[in-house]
Amino acid sequence: MLELRHRGSCPGPREAVSPPPREGEAAGGDHETESTSDKETDIDDRYGDLDSRTDSDIPEIPPSSDRTPEILKKALSGLSSRWKNWWIRGILTLTMISLFFLIIYMGSFMLMLLVLGIQVKCFHEIITIGYRVYHSYDLPWFRTLSWYFLLCVNYFFYGETVADYFATFVQREEQLQFLIRYHRFISFALYLAGFCMFVLSLVKKHYRLQFYMFAWTHVTLLITVTQSHLVIQNLFEGMIWFLVPISSVICNDITAYLFGFFFGRTPLIKLSPKKTWEGFIGGFFSTVVFGFIAAYVLSKYQYFVCPVEYRSDVNSFVTECEPSELFQLQTYSLPPFLKAVLRQERVSLYPFQIHSIALSTFASLIGPFGGFFASGFKRAFKIKDFANTIPGHGGIMDRFDCQYLMATFVHVYITSFIRGPNPSKVLQQLLVLQPEQQLNIYKTLKTHLIEKGILQPALKV
Repeated sequence: MLELRHRGSCPGPREAVSPPPREGEAAGGDHETESTSDKETDIDDRYGDLDSRTDSDIPEIPPSSDRTPEILKKALSGLSSRWKNWWIRGILTLTMISLFFLIIYMGSFMLMLLVLGIQVKCFHEIITIGYRVYHSYDLPWFRTLSWYFLLCVNYFFYGETVADYFATFVQREEQLQFLIRYHRFISFALYLAGFCMFVLSLVKKHYRLQFYMFAWTHVTLLITVTQSHLVIQNLFEGMIWFLVPISSVICNDITAYLFGFFFGRTPLIKLSPKKTWEGFIGGFFSTVVFGFIAAYVLSKYQYFVCPVEYRSDVNSFVTECEPSELFQLQTYSLPPFLKAVLRQERVSLYPFQIHSIALSTFASLIGPFGGFFASGFKRAFKIKDFANTIPGHGGIMDRFDCQYLMATFVHVYITSFIRGPNPSKVLQQLLVLQPEQQLNIYKTLKTHLIEKGILQPALKV
């Protein structure tokens, strides 16, 4: 438990105002009742101090061990700590980027598994901080309930995804039909079971700490599970909506670090003393240029621009389609000031390249605030990194604090400015209807097309 401040021998406010004995009661009163009451009052007073503690009262978490491979330590032993950290970060960054390219090559399903794995690891890192800070290893059932709630929320979100994108597959399996039909009720029942278990696990002397950790778990679920679900939703719109935003954040992180490392002189924000204005501005321009070029390259390939769909006939995900106008070259007239600079009046671009400017701008100007938020969080709990999973980088959450904020923006951007009716999704929903419902929709659609002159009315014999 947290260290409680000694109250000394002075009477507390509740002890100072003791009610007089009631009429007819002996002067000594019921000593056993008074003793029990005093104990309860003392417990309430002592644990009430937890609400008034300051940042300085939060116990420090012991620093995590260095997990840098021995071969790197020996190779860089002659360098200063600044350059040693630079090389370690650089080598591990290139390694992670190479692995990311390999997973992209393996397909969209592996990317979904990657997102799920990162989500679980981020949840583990944040929850572990709560366990250590609040010394909550003694809280009954709380670690078990935290992971149970993670399972429940994932079941809800991924069940929704299965219902939306795998309707034709679900239609063939009777057991899955039952789970999808009552999916939300089952999800609510599972969560309700966890909620009841939490209430039953409450222990009198741990009330506040248990509710602190209950709130901690739910906020962590909001940050990790909800955002990772949005990442997968973006992926289903087309791999390009997954790759360009994520690579823009990675580019901004790398270029801002490089500009700050070599040219940084002016501190940017107190929450992150190593962040500089030079790095922030250099990262912005580099990210916009990178996003524009990446959008041009990826827009050429169906593999990246087509929505990810599940084909039941081949039992796999496919990315084959006729690219939409968003990914077809268009000719644009340049504004006067650009005509003078580029010395041409028209330019051919993919419309997605224009959208990439908005995505890159958010990644470089607003995205870093996710990192600043994480820095404030770590400072509040006196830790340097969320974990020591990646040498030179910290934990997985240290690398993906900006990605979650970016995922929400991309999802909102798509739903607000890009997404229209999805014919394949509508068709999947029609296929799971009853035959009578399908016939009614067919007759209504046929009448509508005849009225618009698209279909000719059938000739009566």
